Amino acid sequence: MHGPEIWFILAIVVLLFGGKKIPELMRGIGKGIREFNAAKANIQDEFDKGIKEEDAKKLPESK
Repeated sequence: MHGPEIWFILAIVVLLFGGKKIPELMRGIGKGIREFNAAKANIQDEFDKGIKEEDAKKLPESK
């Protein structure tokens, strides 16, 4: 996306939501992104934890 396309999208957003609703909309989007990132980090932690547990189980067997 380049300059004209971004301006066009911004103009549509202002027309649809109005100037007073945009900050509320942006806060909602920010909150959604934060929740998504937190969930993603939680899944990654669980995945890493599972891999470490599997590695710990395999070490005694190989000796």
